[in-house]
Amino acid sequence: MDLRERYHQDVKGRLHEKFKYKNVHQIPKIEKITVNMGLGEAVANPKIIDQAVSELTQITGQRPRICKARKSIAGFKLRKGMPIGVMVTLRGKRMYDFLARLIHIALPRVRDFKGLPKSGFDGRGNYTLGLNDHTIFPELDTSKVEKIKGLSVTIVTSAKSDDEALELLKEMGMPFRR
Repeated sequence: MDLRERYHQDVKGRLHEKFKYKNVHQIPKIEKITVNMGLGEAVANPKIIDQAVSELTQITGQRPRICKARKSIAGFKLRKGMPIGVMVTLRGKRMYDFLARLIHIALPRVRDFKGLPKSGFDGRGNYTLGLNDHTIFPELDTSKVEKIKGLSVTIVTSAKSDDEALELLKEMGMPFRR
């Protein structure tokens, strides 16, 4: 059973029982996942953007868009319009597939992993986690990766509070610290 089926068959009912929603549309759900890779070193080495695009495409199954600098900062040798990152927004089937791979395959491969911190919530029911090593995803051929990059994953939910979002993500299988 994939994550979408699990959400509809098990998680919705448990959340409905726990929080006593009056309407089924109040039950929180995951709306989208954004995966972002900031590449400050792209200022000195522009070809790193192309590598990041291909690697993030392999990880997420969707071509990322290149983010450009909004303003010039002389101290960082940065000019307006220079590419400084790549990002992808996942929805629907790709979102659930990525989340399943993150929970079941990638996170257990993190060295000294003791669970995700609960401090990643923003107060509106969204959760952000940072990964220092993008090579934990098995889709990447580590022999072709020149430089290990970090990435941040933001899970946007329709939950009204962090407690509801925490319960939703726990039910979906996210390994939070005790």
